[in-house]
Amino acid sequence: MHTDKRIRLGLLACTSLLLAPLAIAQDGDIPRTPSGHPDLSGTYDVSTLTPMQRPEQFGDKRVLTNDEAAVIAAERLQFHLDDDQVSDPNRTAPPQGGDGSTGAYGNVGGYNAFFIDDGTDAFQIDGQWRTSILIDPPNGRMPPATDERRAALRARFSEGENAIRREGGQNDGTAYWLNAGVDAAGPYDNMEQRGLAERCLIGFSSTAGPPMLPALYNNHKRIVQSEDTVLIHVEMVHEARIVRMNAEHDPDNIRKWLGDSIGWWEGDTLVVETTNFRDVPAFSQGSRDMKVTERFRMESADKLIYGFTVEDPTTWTASFTGEYAWPRSPNKVFEYACHEANYALEGIMKGARLLEAEFRGEDPGGVANPTR
Repeated sequence: MHTDKRIRLGLLACTSLLLAPLAIAQDGDIPRTPSGHPDLSGTYDVSTLTPMQRPEQFGDKRVLTNDEAAVIAAERLQFHLDDDQVSDPNRTAPPQGGDGSTGAYGNVGGYNAFFIDDGTDAFQIDGQWRTSILIDPPNGRMPPATDERRAALRARFSEGENAIRREGGQNDGTAYWLNAGVDAAGPYDNMEQRGLAERCLIGFSSTAGPPMLPALYNNHKRIVQSEDTVLIHVEMVHEARIVRMNAEHDPDNIRKWLGDSIGWWEGDTLVVETTNFRDVPAFSQGSRDMKVTERFRMESADKLIYGFTVEDPTTWTASFTGEYAWPRSPNKVFEYACHEANYALEGIMKGARLLEAEFRGEDPGGVANPTR
């Protein structure tokens, strides 16, 4: 995004703080379907600067003042102005394997501000600026993990790629996993070892969820509503959630990354309950035992309020609830090509084979097949 456009967006964000009460007062009637239910159909831009968890300095404070919200918008604008600089075409290449930092794969070069579209201000619900998406627990923070969850995390970090690195392996641009032996198992032995998002099977940052959360970019959602079905089309990785209205859940043995969603109306609120997750659901912090209850209500003709409650006794010691605003957007949702034909994943695997050949002193020119 060009700098002048960011300035316009920043000024618009700050101006909106002053005009927000007037905008609420001028909202028109909520559109309705022939059966009388609110018509949720349309495209929404869910990007927001409001964090999922409340910054600890706010404590139990749920609402921001106009001045506090304006500061957040101004700081974000300044970040983009500082970061939205033309790259030096004569810059040197990054160190092989990265510089050891926590940036994009060792800071070898990831997204800069040009690619990030995480909103221009915080969101309002019923005229109030929120400090976080989470509203319960009262401190706006995630509840503690269960002992079972902690044990599972310890086990995960004691095997696979994590174990290799814990034992001294470093991403130094070589096949470091072969330090354990020239035929040792490694993190790139099979495509299915790579993460679901890396394989473009599901979206990143739980954009499709449930719960459906904002991310760094591709924050559009499109709802197509009928009497029997509600489809939620998610821009990130082109996912589509299908909510079956007034239906029963699938049998327990049918498991999906996005779960099985059924819905019903409670007055003017669409309630969606999702169960039947796979062992690693799209909201990867959860487990197969997770149940997510979502609520969709129109605050006005141009703003939907999305709420969710997550219950997962395997993972967390308590449930948690959040909500945030989905403003309508005139934009269209175009097809998302994660990496077409998955050639990028093929490149990852072939790169690993080349590094292994170099490690063993073999001719890397003979490596043609990206898998073993």
